[in-house]
Amino acid sequence: MNSIWQNDIKKPQFESLNGDITTDVLIIGGGMAGLLCGFELKSRGVGSVIVEAREICGGITKNTTAKVTAHHGAIFDKMLNRFGVEKTALYFKAQQNAVEKIRRLCEDIDCDFENQTSFVYSKNNKPKIEKEVLALNKIGHHAKFKDVLDLPFNIAGAVCVENQGQFNPLKFAYKIAVDLKIYENTEILDITPDGAVTKNGKIRAGKIIVATHFPLLNRHGFYFLKMYQHRSYVLGLENAPNVNGIYVDENDKGMSFRNYGDTLLLGGGGHRTGKKGGGWRELREFAAKNYENAKEVCHFATQDCKTLDDIAYIGQYSKNTPWIYVATGFNKWGMTNSMVAAEILADLITDKPNEFAKVFSPSRSILRPQLMINVGETAVNMLAPTAPRCSHLGCALKYNKQEHSWDCSCHGSRFASDGRVIDNPAKKDKSI
Repeated sequence: MNSIWQNDIKKPQFESLNGDITTDVLIIGGGMAGLLCGFELKSRGVGSVIVEAREICGGITKNTTAKVTAHHGAIFDKMLNRFGVEKTALYFKAQQNAVEKIRRLCEDIDCDFENQTSFVYSKNNKPKIEKEVLALNKIGHHAKFKDVLDLPFNIAGAVCVENQGQFNPLKFAYKIAVDLKIYENTEILDITPDGAVTKNGKIRAGKIIVATHFPLLNRHGFYFLKMYQHRSYVLGLENAPNVNGIYVDENDKGMSFRNYGDTLLLGGGGHRTGKKGGGWRELREFAAKNYENAKEVCHFATQDCKTLDDIAYIGQYSKNTPWIYVATGFNKWGMTNSMVAAEILADLITDKPNEFAKVFSPSRSILRPQLMINVGETAVNMLAPTAPRCSHLGCALKYNKQEHSWDCSCHGSRFASDGRVIDNPAKKDKSI
């Protein structure tokens, strides 16, 4: 089950660590966020080493739909009500700056970057869309209302934001990676005040960035309460129309659309990891009804860390670990948030002021309604008498029939049918 990005592409190879090394900054995690952090630090003359437990971009990055946009769904009216104009405007500015930086880098990287218009649509909630348009204009970014789109259904309305983009994430990431110091198949066993320990050596580092999708330290930061994971699915369809833009539904259970060459990427069927959802079945039923002549050429799935307030956690890992930094909780928008993380963390590490750091600070308030939902889900599944149990914190696992995996609805760990860990935060395989 390879994603469309893995077709006809050669991945650079990196050796595993064997022995002790020293570096200024250790970056744990070789996905888009970790690679961009290393790239940004190198541009500032700061030495770094990236370690990846398996292969770079082998987890979430290879399965993204790679929308390069600051237009992160229907969140801006809600942000205005929560945080006010200044913080909401800073959030959008940080993301749009990331779009522009990726666009500039892509001038020298052959990664199929295309300028696109972004649409967030609703099938039945016109007032919500109208509020989103007003919110974006209030924070200083021009947005327009549309009531007709190049999609096979009627809509109540859509927010239109121009000057966004899309690309091939692996072509981009692999080019970024070739000039960085990377060790693959190098799992971190423990983090210490002066670095980290692997199976075959110790890495001494003054600073550490944890960019492992879901953070790997349970005893600091309370990320296991501040986040949950959401699974979503993609079909690649040939002989389907070009939708002329990038689209997402304002409803988390809706569908997304973008083209890559002659292939339409249809996304949706989402659900909290460990819960039931429509998955590929829902997408195939939609395609059969609306794209009768289309042919499925690939299918893949991914999952995303969702925070309490729709804003990523980027900054100091916790107050008790000032030498450790984190980038997580990208809420389905990993391309721009990875670049935002690289800029913020490079500034923090080099003691340079960053106007966006306070917006993304992991130490901000956790008093949000989603917190109680996460706590309740964890309590129910930890008390459930069923087996098998997750090797992370002991929650009951649920069988995912579509993907033949055992999934944890508490924190999103996933295990293959043979008990091998597929997705973190679990680190140990499980007897199934």
